Amino acid sequence: MLTTLLAGLGSGLSLIVAIGAQNAFVLRQGIRREHVGPVALLCALADALLIGAGVLGIGTLVERAPVVLDIVRWGGVAFLLCYALLALRRAVHPDALRAGESGPGASLRAALATAAALTFLNPHVYLDTVLLLGSIANQHGDDGRWVFATGAALASFGWFFGLGYGARRLAPLFAKPMAWRVLDGLIAVVMTLIVLSLALG
Repeated sequence: MLTTLLAGLGSGLSLIVAIGAQNAFVLRQGIRREHVGPVALLCALADALLIGAGVLGIGTLVERAPVVLDIVRWGGVAFLLCYALLALRRAVHPDALRAGESGPGASLRAALATAAALTFLNPHVYLDTVLLLGSIANQHGDDGRWVFATGAALASFGWFFGLGYGARRLAPLFAKPMAWRVLDGLIAVVMTLIVLSLALG
């Protein structure tokens, strides 16, 4: 069972440790020290939920109803395009990039809503967690599949909390407005590339 748990952990990490919309948002929240715990928890719980759905066989239904992924895909294109434009706006206007500003940041509700949208409006999340991890988990038999799923879910919890709270070590670097400009510029580029991959895929 330990081998199966580690297989799930490794598979989960291999899929989530990549530059993407969700990770970029968690990183930014971590650097700004805004609602890090709740955002990381939401992302990790969402992954665990989707992995569990894959183990239960929901992935088969998704495969048989591709229109669902199409709806999610175009919703994701619209949302991520708006997010990319907002990041570009922050990068262009340095007044909005002061790391030490004392003004209020985004509310907890807004941060959680953004994290949820970045998670559930990304069709790659369904392909990775529901279809891919679900199908791999089900290869481990009735008992082993849930052990594998637990390992994959633990990978998500470890990654998002590590990313969010580990990003605080970068805070001294982001005391400089130029660092925020570069970060938001990179986020805008990543989001735009994801939008293009979704729209053209």
